[in-house]
Amino acid sequence: MGIVKEFKEFAVKGNMLDMAVGIIIGGAFGKIITSLVNDVLMPPLGLLLGKVDFNNLKAILQTGQEAITEGEALVQPAVSEVAINYGLFIQTIIDFVLVALCIFFVIRAMNNLKKKEEAVPAPPPPPSEDVELLKEIRDLLKK
Repeated sequence: MGIVKEFKEFAVKGNMLDMAVGIIIGGAFGKIITSLVNDVLMPPLGLLLGKVDFNNLKAILQTGQEAITEGEALVQPAVSEVAINYGLFIQTIIDFVLVALCIFFVIRAMNNLKKKEEAVPAPPPPPSEDVELLKEIRDLLKK
């Protein structure tokens, strides 16, 4: 029963709730960043690179063939194309770099906002009664 009690305390403390909220917000934020990369950044980048669509770049190792039939009889089965899809790999790398840059700039902006909040120094606390009393005694002794 000790484990169940510990789990309840863990769940009630809010750790699981905070983690769930973080995962949900992270998923939504990931969709926004993916849309930014795919829909906003990649079209101009593809245009700058000569209208290249990286998804179609591949090195064909074996061409594919459709099945050959004579009536209902199968003469030769279909052969799938075997290719190295290096264009998809390049596209994935570009997507990763752009997503990482977007997240970097968002986090950088958030950190700058936090620094501005922290930069405002809090006023020093008023001196305690003991310190005030000692100052009065010092001033009286000076006179």
